[in-house]
Amino acid sequence: MMLDTLLANPVSQIFVGAFALLIIFSAIGAGLKWGIAKGKPHNVIDNMNSRTKAWWVMVGLLAVTFWQGRNAIIALFALISFQCLREYLSLIQTRRGDYRAMLWVFFCFLPLQYYLIWDDWYGLYSIFIPVYGFLLLPISASLGKDVTQFLDRAAKIQWGLMICVYCLSHIPALLTLHIPGYPRPELLILFLLFVVQSSDVFQYVWGKLLGKHKLSPAISPSKTVEGLIGGVFTATLVGMSLWWATPFTPLQAALIALTINILGFFGGFVLSAIKRDRGVKDWGDLIEGHGGMLDRVDSLSFAAPVFFHIIRYWWV
Repeated sequence: MMLDTLLANPVSQIFVGAFALLIIFSAIGAGLKWGIAKGKPHNVIDNMNSRTKAWWVMVGLLAVTFWQGRNAIIALFALISFQCLREYLSLIQTRRGDYRAMLWVFFCFLPLQYYLIWDDWYGLYSIFIPVYGFLLLPISASLGKDVTQFLDRAAKIQWGLMICVYCLSHIPALLTLHIPGYPRPELLILFLLFVVQSSDVFQYVWGKLLGKHKLSPAISPSKTVEGLIGGVFTATLVGMSLWWATPFTPLQAALIALTINILGFFGGFVLSAIKRDRGVKDWGDLIEGHGGMLDRVDSLSFAAPVFFHIIRYWWV
């Protein structure tokens, strides 16, 4: 009876589906490791298996968090923003005069942004960082009395706050949307996460299977035109198949999935350009096979705000 009740929950159904896919991917990875690589080291297969293991951990963490409820979801994304900001600021050049602004970013703007979301204060959390953060950070930096490359340094910190905190905070902000006749806004978070993240996975898979034409080797050596088209198209089908968990019709789910997949792709593309400028491949090494936390959520940082406002404009 308890199992039937659990499986009747749409959130549980999505996670059951995700774990079923992970079992299939794990079985394929094991088959390739012993059937093709004969148990010996193989760059592509080992990388794929490492990514799959990391997905087990990430999906498991998400399942536990969603089981805990609203506060846990907001806290999880606040921690993700903190880690992304840490990775970002560790790669950009800063000076002693920036330390005051960085303290404001970590210990004022980040927690306040997520508090305002927890408090359901849309009128302030929607402008808090783009208006007040962007005005107060240069003021704080100017008090450091270091004018060397001042505009360049201020813009870099503002950009990090925008990408790592403001944009990503729109994921838990979906919980604040009150849609008539739709009582489960947490399902919108799962829709966004699984559609955009599946696009990343399918771009990787299609790129390995069919990729011949490099998209932009100077920015992302591994991305191909075939991977982009196959990944976005497949993930759009994933989005359409999840229409039942959203307030969308199947056609609306497909169009929205297509939109956030394209934005997600360019999110990863832009963040890759920054990495190449800094001369690194990944933002960090926190997640096995994936790189840093920002490598894993870069696509979400561009997709989440647009997804949020599409729903708020047409459904709320």
